[in-house]
Amino acid sequence: MTKRPRHTARIALAAVLLSAAAAAAAAGCSAERDSTPARLADPRSPQPSRVAGAHDPADPQARPAARGFTLVATGDVLPHTSVINRAAADADGDGYDFRPLFGAVKPVVSAADLALCHMETVYGEDGGPFSGYPAFISPPEVADGLKDAGYDGCSTASNHTLDDGAEGLQRTLDRFDRAGLKHTGSARTAAEAATPAMYTAGTAKVAHLAYTYGTNGYPLPEDRPWAVKLMKQDQVIADARAARRAGADVVLVSLHWGTEWQTEPNEQQLSLGKALTAAQTGGRPDIDMILGTHAHIPQAYEKVNGTWVVYGMGDQVAGQMFNHSGDFDPRGNQGSIGRFRFEPPAAPGQRWRVTRAEFIPQLMDLGAGRVVNLPAALAEDPGREDYESAQDAITEAVLSRAASKDGLTLGH
Repeated sequence: MTKRPRHTARIALAAVLLSAAAAAAAAGCSAERDSTPARLADPRSPQPSRVAGAHDPADPQARPAARGFTLVATGDVLPHTSVINRAAADADGDGYDFRPLFGAVKPVVSAADLALCHMETVYGEDGGPFSGYPAFISPPEVADGLKDAGYDGCSTASNHTLDDGAEGLQRTLDRFDRAGLKHTGSARTAAEAATPAMYTAGTAKVAHLAYTYGTNGYPLPEDRPWAVKLMKQDQVIADARAARRAGADVVLVSLHWGTEWQTEPNEQQLSLGKALTAAQTGGRPDIDMILGTHAHIPQAYEKVNGTWVVYGMGDQVAGQMFNHSGDFDPRGNQGSIGRFRFEPPAAPGQRWRVTRAEFIPQLMDLGAGRVVNLPAALAEDPGREDYESAQDAITEAVLSRAASKDGLTLGH
């Protein structure tokens, strides 16, 4: 990636902050004021009307008012051996505790109506053995840390999904079930593979689908060709349409794709992103958002055919990362949180609208062994030059395809 002077990123960041402030002033409220989780609300309680002809509390026959929701999505959870060792230390001799790892981003994640992660690795048996690169087998307590942070579910299709064969896949999804997390992209049965994860957020029914470009050369089990969802254009579109027929108001697609250590989206990302966002049924897009992972570094957000595409959110959790030259690369510990506000359509059958789009820079602080919400950390300690430099770099990457022109702002 071509390095720009730091002041260039600062100018871009200042523009984003001004844009965010203007948007907040126009809306009459800040992001923090609009983050009450719909999943915690009592659906029987009267809600403010957002669409014409919406629910009248005095009319028991009227339909309840449609309510929007806030989505939060984050990048690759990739526990290297150093991360596992830190979790063991945090557990003080009693297994592994990943809850402190996510503590600083928990306020953002738990405030969302729907929060989705990407679990890149598979879990081992209780007590181990566990391993990091190149074949990752992670402690199952990772799922407990994700649940505690406020995640509702995760995509599980990646190039590491078969690192421990069908058994590792099975253990991972079993632990997700035990923790109360939904999952999509890998499956234990053919029926599970054919069924997307479904959530209720606000009053919307949200489907989550996930796919990977490959599995690092590990073949799919002969008797389980459906075990991991592979990224094929026609299949993604067919699955999205099936989810819509099953009642999904919003269809989210997670894609494990791209070129590692490359900030710019590659040709496959660009062409597939265009094709998927162009797919429509009855004039309505089949896919409402694409959430990308895999490149290890932050990539751009972009609106394509009127649909937000996040090419890559970067790593959320990782140990020391080394690029293709074998050099330590701090970008491997940088990422972004995507936060999007969806509102109901003006008329039934139309598309749910994204009315606010934000990114929140985050960093895996190797010294602290914690994921850091950079804007929040810098508000408390504006003198942290390492955090400031990371936020500048993330901002430059995220805005590299001019997403600020389509309303993307920096969140907190």
